[in-house]
Amino acid sequence: MTQIVLSDAQYWQDFLPLTFTRPTAQLRCGILTFEERWRKLLGDLPVTYLTEDYLQSKYPLPEAELSLFLVSHFIPSPGLVEKIRNLETGHALVYKDELLAAKVHMADFSLRGIHTMEDVEDLYYFSKPTDLFSYNEVALEYDFNLITKGRDSAELSQTNGVVGDVKDVFIEEGAVIEYCTFNTRKGKIYIGNNAEVMEGSHIRGPFALCEGSVVNMGAKIYGATTIGPYSKVGGELNNVVLFGYSNKGHDGFLGNSVVGEWCNLGADTNSSNLKNNYASVKLWNYKKMKFVDTGLQFCGLIMGDHSKTAINTQLNTGTVVGLAANIFKSGFPPNLVENFSWGGAKGDEKFRLDRAYEVAEKAMGRRHQHLKDEDRAILEYVYTNY
Repeated sequence: MTQIVLSDAQYWQDFLPLTFTRPTAQLRCGILTFEERWRKLLGDLPVTYLTEDYLQSKYPLPEAELSLFLVSHFIPSPGLVEKIRNLETGHALVYKDELLAAKVHMADFSLRGIHTMEDVEDLYYFSKPTDLFSYNEVALEYDFNLITKGRDSAELSQTNGVVGDVKDVFIEEGAVIEYCTFNTRKGKIYIGNNAEVMEGSHIRGPFALCEGSVVNMGAKIYGATTIGPYSKVGGELNNVVLFGYSNKGHDGFLGNSVVGEWCNLGADTNSSNLKNNYASVKLWNYKKMKFVDTGLQFCGLIMGDHSKTAINTQLNTGTVVGLAANIFKSGFPPNLVENFSWGGAKGDEKFRLDRAYEVAEKAMGRRHQHLKDEDRAILEYVYTNY
């Protein structure tokens, strides 16, 4: 076996708008993306992808060789990991009539043995964007144990206070934390390389602050929350997943939400996560092209990459914001803000593509990143086709 093949199968559309710019394996939940987690579980083999055609220029196709084929968006038990590692050539694991993993030659993908997973406790299976915050507590515990096993934490300064067991706080080298409080009674806390938690912040686990990210002064953060790499957050957060390179740096509330990369929530942006009548929240479903009941009482914002809100933006419960939208008009935006919306209101003109490139270049430049040709092509494809 020489490569891991991470497949979207038929699930890519289920995770829109978060997957407009990435395969499902690049979704983040817990501390890691699904791809990063599988690399740690299975060894550092080359990783390839089967995804939408317009994404394949950025995410390499598999070679025609013996491979471990995975539908990546699940968290396995240790026993299931061993079953995947020990798969015989031509054999597959199936869960609820859906293929999970197979050891096959990619030239013909012939199967001669199917093994059905009957124990639902063997895995947490993700099927929609809200699962990323709903299962984030499980993923944070799983990744914390995976990443820190056999390692020692950097020392936590005595200016900080810990409620619970200090052993449930793990700090990577280069992190800066002074005059903060950590509460680990409901979950563990992970602080990544060169991250900073500024003074006066209060954090309840489970929580992960990934590499290079910053918690601004006086922030109040409740678990289960993940702040992906090179992001900045402040104000109040509760059960939020930020993929990375995004900012919610000011006061304002965000709860039960998922925010993609290169997003910016302006000062005093607030997102409701509970309806006034306490009813179940409906959310836009790109596959069914209608609003669908999530079955969740708490559901805030799902935001695609490169989107922005102006100061004092107020977002309704269960708002979906597409790719590269710019929300700045007064009043509540609709519960679906379209891709490349210029203003955020229904029927607004599209943000010009050349200007979207320009904004992306400036935002990425602040993190010493550049908009590559393949990223431009992805934005252009979504602009033209969605």
